[in-house]
Amino acid sequence: MEAINHLPFIVGSYAAAFVVIAGLIAWVMLDFRAQRRALAELELRGLTRRSATTGVGPRMEEAKEKA
Repeated sequence: MEAINHLPFIVGSYAAAFVVIAGLIAWVMLDFRAQRRALAELELRGLTRRSATTGVGPRMEEAKEKA
């Protein structure tokens, strides 16, 4: 019987947690889309990611040899 007295608190806690988690998921999804759009815009301007270049390997080997 005592659990019934705490039922509003329990339901409210679960509802608040659900709202916070849903908000965080929505925020991450919206930010992901914005970052993809920004990246696509930069690539249209001609900028590329460093990880997309193929000539990095030999330069790293040259740097290691000089060190």
